[in-house]
Amino acid sequence: MSEISERGYTHPEVLVSTEWIARHAGDTGVRVVESNEDPLLYPSGHVPGAVEIDWTRDLNDPVRRDYLDGERFRELVQRLGIAPETTVVFYGDKNNWWACYAFWVFRLFGHERAKVMDGGRLKWTKEGRELTRDVPAYAPTIYGAPRRDDASERIFRDAVLAHLARPDAALVDVRSPAEYTGERLHMPDYPNEGALRGGHIPGARSIPWASAVDTGDGSFKDAAALRAIYEQQHGLGPQRDVVAYCRIGERSSHTWFVLRFLLGYPRVRNYDGSWTEWGNLVGVPIRQGAEP
Repeated sequence: MSEISERGYTHPEVLVSTEWIARHAGDTGVRVVESNEDPLLYPSGHVPGAVEIDWTRDLNDPVRRDYLDGERFRELVQRLGIAPETTVVFYGDKNNWWACYAFWVFRLFGHERAKVMDGGRLKWTKEGRELTRDVPAYAPTIYGAPRRDDASERIFRDAVLAHLARPDAALVDVRSPAEYTGERLHMPDYPNEGALRGGHIPGARSIPWASAVDTGDGSFKDAAALRAIYEQQHGLGPQRDVVAYCRIGERSSHTWFVLRFLLGYPRVRNYDGSWTEWGNLVGVPIRQGAEP
């Protein structure tokens, strides 16, 4: 049994170790993908054989605030040599914020052969593993243009409003405590990305995304530690219908990954409109302060 399997996750198969990547990154049928917030990291050195997905350039529509459509997804994966049967393993900076974000987008298009490298760039580099500046070139593949499924893993603002009235509903605000209370409109050292009002959605529990990771190497905490946080401290559980949000959807995709796969909650959706949308809407409820 692998070290990851011993942690008690519901779906340990969605995580791979740095050692697994070191052994399998070059395998036929495996494509390693680096996705970062910092665009300078990949060209400065990356896992040998890894390709890059830039979250702004590759995953988002260039005009409207939305994700790429099925045709552009097809073009992206074909260019990177990803076929429907390819196992795609994501990793990146910020303890895998953007790796989980890219993983989530791939799930929207039905690519279920997706995994995350536990610990991301931080763990890989702390272990002194090889980095290269060589950019690989893979033969283009054939991949049909899939339909994006916005129903199962994603939620929009009107549905969030309706969600507030449901007895089994739960909201998780994964931003920093100062953003949650309304003291700040953004994280320290980050620009304000357009929110005009501070605070949180009424009823949302403040559970910062970083609660789920080991600050030493960025790896995910084991299932017992995660349940202590999300269930014992905050009353979540697999019986709840959970919506996670942050500021633009990247931190909440990390928490979505934890709840959906590591703890196995069957109903978890990411509200990617998040606070840049909610904090600008006219007439929606907002609460300020430390209480849900």
